[in-house]
Amino acid sequence: MISRRNIRVKVMQTLYALETMEQSNIKPGTATRLLNEKLDQTCQIFTYLLYSVVQVAQYAETDAQTRASKHLPSAEDLQVNTKIAGNEFIYQITNDKGFQVNLEQWKMRQLTDTDLIRKLYNILVASDAYKAYIADETRTKAGEKEILEYIYKEVLAKSELFVQHMEDNFLHWSDDEEMMAILLGNYFNKPHLFNFLQLISKEKLDYARELLLTVNDKKEYCLELIKPKLQNWDPERIAAVDMLLMEMGVCEFLYFPTIPTKVTINEYIDLAKAYSTPQSGQFINGILDNILKDLEKESLVQKQDRPKK
Repeated sequence: MISRRNIRVKVMQTLYALETMEQSNIKPGTATRLLNEKLDQTCQIFTYLLYSVVQVAQYAETDAQTRASKHLPSAEDLQVNTKIAGNEFIYQITNDKGFQVNLEQWKMRQLTDTDLIRKLYNILVASDAYKAYIADETRTKAGEKEILEYIYKEVLAKSELFVQHMEDNFLHWSDDEEMMAILLGNYFNKPHLFNFLQLISKEKLDYARELLLTVNDKKEYCLELIKPKLQNWDPERIAAVDMLLMEMGVCEFLYFPTIPTKVTINEYIDLAKAYSTPQSGQFINGILDNILKDLEKESLVQKQDRPKK
């Protein structure tokens, strides 16, 4: 569910945080604790986005009740369509015990901005997609799924107010935003495969922790391999993120036998482009490729196929 790319981002952020901390504040377990907090927030964001989609859909019932209770309701007030509130995916989400546990544990309900939900609902109601949805008296699984995906992609994600709301409540929202559209799409396609109490698989959680601890433990050795390749570059002037990404890449070459070297290089090129300078992708590509050739000459890179489940 959570991608390896996102795992790498969280490890990178954790390593960067550790480098900026006073050494006296880094106690045994600090690294793992920081990583767990960052991974938890990714799970919190996913849960809260689903909760927001649910709230917008269910606001149809609130709207119907509010308008019907007017002193002199119009015919339109008495005919608010509440079809979307009965969407089968809404029912499945709200009745998932793991989802309810997460809402309670992370106090998601306290983040709700009712006025924002109302505004988002009004944007939805004015859309052609919504009008077509309520005009169709049938309930197909495809139609039910599409309208909820529409709420996220075309209403929530494109609302400056909602994006600001996410930024205010989740420190690393921008790092997870791109992946969330994919995650939500995966959920609506196969909701039965999602375990809200374990949104990150054990395999990926183990990978995250192992990568973090390996880079910490092998830092000096990695630097011995990296620094000779910098030539005219002053290591002190190279972007801190670039150095971390190269250390992570070297560790994957040497200590993660099931990750192909090509995958490692491509992943860290992409992360450098996204999180460092415009030139970082090309720079890291050259350095990692150079280091890899030397390691392969010495037969230090041993790769194997990932075990089939």
